[in-house]
Amino acid sequence: MIVCSCNVLSDRDVRSAVESAQDLPRSAKQIYGCLGCSAECGRCARTIKTIINDALGACARACGPGCPHSQAGEYETLDDVFADEAAEPLPIEA
Repeated sequence: MIVCSCNVLSDRDVRSAVESAQDLPRSAKQIYGCLGCSAECGRCARTIKTIINDALGACARACGPGCPHSQAGEYETLDDVFADEAAEPLPIEA
């Protein structure tokens, strides 16, 4: 199933990125990075976060600040997903 229409990412792509990445991505932004793309419209961010949590299973619920799987700067909201992109102006199409 396609979860990100902008980048044409499937749920399998997201699960594969979670399972194959050495540092276990914990946010949509990290998944985009693993898959070589970036957030566009952001409608998929919640779905990607749900897939990440499902793929990590119990670890996603149990990880605390000291867990090696938790990442500093984990994104919690859609605004956070786009924070880095907001610093760069979008090209204007004629």
